[in-house]
Formats: sequence, C-alpha cells, structure tokens
Amino acid sequence: MSDRILVPYDGSPPAKKALEYAFEKFTDPDVTALYVVPVPDGYREAFVETDDRVPIADEEGGRTILEEAADIATERGRELTTELDTGEPNHVIVERAENEEYDTIVIGSHGRAGVSRLLLGSVAENVVRRATVPVVVVR
Repeated sequence: MSDRILVPYDGSPPAKKALEYAFEKFTDPDVTALYVVPVPDGYREAFVETDDRVPIADEEGGRTILEEAADIATERGRELTTELDTGEPNHVIVERAENEEYDTIVIGSHGRAGVSRLLLGSVAENVVRRATVPVVVVR
C-alpha cells in the first residue's frame, strides 16, 4: 500500500480516528501527524520580525496536541513523526503532501466542536478538492 502517510492532526475525535485508521489500514507506513497553527492570509505581512508572526501560545498548544498523537502511536507500538507548521490549514496540508511526496492524506471529517468544527470541516473538503494525492476522509 502507501509508504508515506500525512495525517493532519488537531486533537479532535475525528483526527484521532484518522490517525488510528492510518495505523490500522496501511501496512508498515511512514506516518506524519501535522498540526497547522491557523494563520490567515496577509497576517504574516503585518509583522517585520518573524518571531512576532505566530502567537507562542498557539505553537505551544500545537506541540501539546502533537504529543497526544505521539502517545497514540506509542500505545499501538508504532512510530510517528510529528510536525508543526503555520498558515491556512488546507493550503499547508496540500502543499506538504505534494512537495514532500506523501502518497496519501488521511484526514478526519471534521475538526473541533462548535464554530471551529464548521471551519475545519471545510478544511477536509478543500483538501479533498485540491490535493494531487489520494485523500482518505475518516468519520
């Protein structure tokens, strides 16, 4: 099956299911969990210093979420690479998959609850529409 799997991971139940699915359904994959700190288009240009571009709390929260993903992998006796990036989540996910030659994206159908759930649900939809690699959407 696929050798390199990218799993966008935000700590939500669908993201956890997507990570578990990647471990269960793909034979001996190289799995990467990617957390994207949402940064709207144009936000970065407002700052001169790169250190000021992303709130540190968002990065720290992302690292904590990725630690949870690593714990899931450990519980299943699997290896997991974790990465943190910033930007428009659907753009970053699609670009990462294409530029870093992932074979498949495994993504949860919706993200966090409430209003964010609607937005992150649209991330999955946009990834499906724009990706140049196969996308598995897990419910």
